[in-house]
Amino acid sequence: MTLPTRVKIVEVGPRDGLQNEKSPVSTAVKLELIDRLGAAGLTAIEATAFVSPKWTPQMADHAAVLAGIARRPGVAYSVLTPNLKGFEAALAAGAEEVAVFAAASESFSRKNINCSIAESLDRFVPVMEAAAAAKVRVRGYVSCVLGCPYEGEIAPQAVADVAATLFEMGCYEISLGDTIGVGAPTGVKRLVERVARDVPVAALAGHFHDTWGLAAANVAAALEMGVAVFDASVGGLGGCPYAAGASGNLATEDLIWLLARMGIETGVDLSTLVDCARWISAELGREPASRVARAFDAATSPRWIARA
Repeated sequence: MTLPTRVKIVEVGPRDGLQNEKSPVSTAVKLELIDRLGAAGLTAIEATAFVSPKWTPQMADHAAVLAGIARRPGVAYSVLTPNLKGFEAALAAGAEEVAVFAAASESFSRKNINCSIAESLDRFVPVMEAAAAAKVRVRGYVSCVLGCPYEGEIAPQAVADVAATLFEMGCYEISLGDTIGVGAPTGVKRLVERVARDVPVAALAGHFHDTWGLAAANVAAALEMGVAVFDASVGGLGGCPYAAGASGNLATEDLIWLLARMGIETGVDLSTLVDCARWISAELGREPASRVARAFDAATSPRWIARA
């Protein structure tokens, strides 16, 4: 299959990247992060999550974050909404796009959201109805698509079943998440091939964690299957509280570098993005968890790679 000539990046750092931080991150820092990401050329940014502060205290300021965004033309700011209550709160705060999430693993679903896969999907029915009435777009996530910390390997058929249900419900795009980062390129190709029988490849996205250093290779495999949308997290922020040892998503700047070297456009300015990765990492008291952010130098790195 011919590789895509352009790829859309869904930046999940402000939500997926920050939600597990132990120390509070101020609303002001979150808003600056979102603004810097937009300035780098990212056009799809997951800003926050309308979830219970009891379970995810880092997202307790969701309404203030969504209301405080200096919205840029052409940029979609989505929020995670696990149920109708979350959706209604997000809508009241000005949400124009939301995301719902399910798992391909029964055990992970019960550990993560305390219900079965079927029960989680049932919860989305009123969300989808309300979103349609409000003309709000809905994106779907499927987690543990290549492995589960409790069940091990996950059959592609199980992933396809959940992905197809979300698509039939009305999700315009389905993000396939390797939550614990155990996938390999051969498995990615098998997965996409199976899911694509039920969901068009154009409606699929890849979401790869880099626990074992294969996220970039998995992106390349998905590209070969025609996938042209990928989630990533600036600075490699993130992890999973239900998967011990799982690292963050593939760093956005590492993904941009990979795509640029493959001749694939993204519209993202790498130098600006690297500055953002270094800034947010410093705010969190750490070094960026990405090779590109550590190595990139605007003065000496190849000029032709700066904008993919």
